[in-house]
Amino acid sequence: MKDMMYNSLHHRWLRLVAAMLGEGGVALALNLFIVPLGLYSGGLMGFCQLIRTLLHNTLGLEADIAGVLYFISNIPILLLGWKTLGPRMTFKTIACTVSFSLFYSIIPSPSVPIVDDYLTSCLLGGIIVGIASGIVLTCGGSGGGLDIVGLCLSKRGSRFTVGKFSLTVNFFLYAACLVLFVPEVAIYSVIYNFFSAMVLDRMHQQNVNVQAMIFTKEDEKELGRFIIEKLGRSVTYWEGTGAYSGKGLHVLVVCLSKFEIEDLLHAVHERDDHAFVTVQERVRVFGNFVRKLE
Repeated sequence: MKDMMYNSLHHRWLRLVAAMLGEGGVALALNLFIVPLGLYSGGLMGFCQLIRTLLHNTLGLEADIAGVLYFISNIPILLLGWKTLGPRMTFKTIACTVSFSLFYSIIPSPSVPIVDDYLTSCLLGGIIVGIASGIVLTCGGSGGGLDIVGLCLSKRGSRFTVGKFSLTVNFFLYAACLVLFVPEVAIYSVIYNFFSAMVLDRMHQQNVNVQAMIFTKEDEKELGRFIIEKLGRSVTYWEGTGAYSGKGLHVLVVCLSKFEIEDLLHAVHERDDHAFVTVQERVRVFGNFVRKLE
């Protein structure tokens, strides 16, 4: 069962399907908890919603063109993603963007909020959107928009994570909402965005650095080759001695992302069922360390 789950989560097409369904989760949370309250979702979609509202108030435009504006705005951003993130990541982004637009259009938004309390709606909507967006990013996809810019910055070694970049950009969006609308709209939109960004950074496993130490009595060279050739990570060999047994053992030290740790553990247990592995999360890594997005 564990091997079947592992293979499913690391299958290319199943991950793409999971990412597209994650976009459905984002659209569901927005239409159920955020849109009925007249709040703004943040990011590029939030700016598109803001433009839609301004067109409605000034020109009397009744049609909801936020989805169309979102699709058009994504074109130059996707070109940036193609150059920086590569064609495979861009293809997944296109698939996820189309999925989000489709789900956002077909999932009805209730005329009356299903949760009357604004804070509760922001909390529920933010948590669901953060989890769903984290699934999308962990599966190697992206919902497009400003997520692409955040991923580009992350790949280039910037201290900005996707969630932190989202918070920074949304500051300007919600400042505009504060000027143009009643303060409650901006305040509760900020609360919603804060919850979603915090959950997103926790869910985005490629954004979490970990250090693994592997203690094994088997051939460390074979495992080292797997780490270098398959994971694309460097590894350090140490020689140790068990205090209880007095026998020698090999120690391998490697830094990688939280998403890659399952690949590593799977390879270790295939080669040595008795290997001892320790994993420390959220380590700070300096030097030649590449952040991988897939």
